[in-house]
Amino acid sequence: MSVELTGAEIVVRCLAEEGVEHVFGYPGGAVLYIYDAIFNQDKFQHILVRHEQAAVHAADAYSRSSHKTGVALVTSGPGVTNAVTGLATAYMDSIPMVVISGQVPSNAIGQDAFQECDTVGITRPCVKHNFLVKDVKDLALTIKKAFYIAKTGRPGPVLVDIPKDISMHKCAFEYPKELEMRSYKPVDKGHAGQIRKAVQLLLNAERPMIYTGGGVVLANAAPELNKLVDRLGFPCTNTLMGLGAYRASSEHYVGMPGMHGTYEANMAMQHSDVMIAIGARFDDRVIGNPKHFSSHPRKIIHIDIDPSSISKRVKVDIPIVGNVKDVLQELLSQLDAAPDARPNTKALGEWWKQIDQWRERDCLSYPASSEVIKPQSVVQKVWEVTKGDAFITSDVGQHQMWAAQYYPFDKPRRWINSGGLGTMGVGLPYAMGVQMANPDATVACITGEGSIQMNIQELATCKQYHLTPKIILLNNRFLGMVRQWQQIDYGSRYSESYMDSLPDFTKLVESYGHVGMKIEKPRDVDGALREAFALKDKLVFMNFITDQSENVWPMVKAGKGLTEMLLGSEDL
Repeated sequence: MSVELTGAEIVVRCLAEEGVEHVFGYPGGAVLYIYDAIFNQDKFQHILVRHEQAAVHAADAYSRSSHKTGVALVTSGPGVTNAVTGLATAYMDSIPMVVISGQVPSNAIGQDAFQECDTVGITRPCVKHNFLVKDVKDLALTIKKAFYIAKTGRPGPVLVDIPKDISMHKCAFEYPKELEMRSYKPVDKGHAGQIRKAVQLLLNAERPMIYTGGGVVLANAAPELNKLVDRLGFPCTNTLMGLGAYRASSEHYVGMPGMHGTYEANMAMQHSDVMIAIGARFDDRVIGNPKHFSSHPRKIIHIDIDPSSISKRVKVDIPIVGNVKDVLQELLSQLDAAPDARPNTKALGEWWKQIDQWRERDCLSYPASSEVIKPQSVVQKVWEVTKGDAFITSDVGQHQMWAAQYYPFDKPRRWINSGGLGTMGVGLPYAMGVQMANPDATVACITGEGSIQMNIQELATCKQYHLTPKIILLNNRFLGMVRQWQQIDYGSRYSESYMDSLPDFTKLVESYGHVGMKIEKPRDVDGALREAFALKDKLVFMNFITDQSENVWPMVKAGKGLTEMLLGSEDL
């Protein structure tokens, strides 16, 4: 027998029905009925952030690190506009998330009411879908649809906008057990005939390449990918979003490709004769100039859940639309059904000899120093101290690239960063979301002095909820990646990239009730990190004063091809 509930109570019950355990949010007038209903329930915990942008980032990382659907709750007007950056970040990286926003009462919509904005219009370009609820009777079904759309097909954020009067109106509540949407039917299984063609092409390849992206991680297909690479013995590269999908410790792993990828990965990408792209989208930071990339003839197999991503930037020969995990399982089954089918071992041996020659360039080497802290060495030491088993979040900039290059990941969902949108300020709220989803894990945030100040108020949230990530600030007193581009492309005119008047981070962190450290000498790096990670029940903020002149190498300049890499300052 159904019971009558207010819209606010229905929201809470729906979240409980979906198995939600944590909601990140910030209250305001348009959502106070919902917050009142949260007060009277015990099914999930609400995490009070200090800024709505942080709420959505934390929900995003909660999803990235756990395969659960993140949930955020914000009020109308400035509450939801503050959330837009988080929505766009999740949308670009295909992260499943449901954001519930308050709206002014239905009769005030369009009247320039206090804290009103066109939420549906503003968010339409940066969500997978959005809803404006106009009748309380539609609320439960709408929330059910939101979760279903967010986590099926190509995942993404979904927003549900709820006018304040809808949250106080009453109706009978019944949460739908099943859902059928005539206009939305994502395909999971790949076409068996296309997969058969792909298998044959792979087995006949002389210079094969396995190129994988974030779709492998999102589909939980890392076991299948590892089995495929090990079975075939082909070189494999993981994009920035796919790090950890194939284990970095394997001899078959050639590093990350693209703008700051390894020499061997980029050369192998360019000179392959057969490439299988799995859950990757050939974006500009991976393949460089599409014309240059396409100038070398190769056959391309592309597996993706989203048909619109296939042949979007690069024409492919064998498109396979489907869930990466399902397609890889079928591909492996077809290989197993023909146990005598083997790759071209002679040609593959010659291909590996060439790749090993490229590896000899040792493109990630850098000059050591006993006088100034090298940021790369800090990341390497973090990997050593954490035994390579931490969750690493990052902001965006040079520190992000150094983290990706020098912290090799053997497991998926351990590397949490903003890949597509490149959002500064995500690192700390990401660490919060990761730790809420993985309370017993080691969590570290590698950040820069520009990025960390964008959401540094979340140190208060960490204090309130006893969150204890270790924050590693690679402080070079510059907006480092901006400075690097200014050096290379703008005649070393460092316009507004120097970070003057930085706070005393140690005192600032201590004022929030956490532990602060300042490390200025290379000899002190190891001890500081070991001391910090030993403080299991403390948030420790480590301010490493690093080499101001250090750049991220290799680098493919915008508009250049993958083989046109700068390997160091000597190439400028």
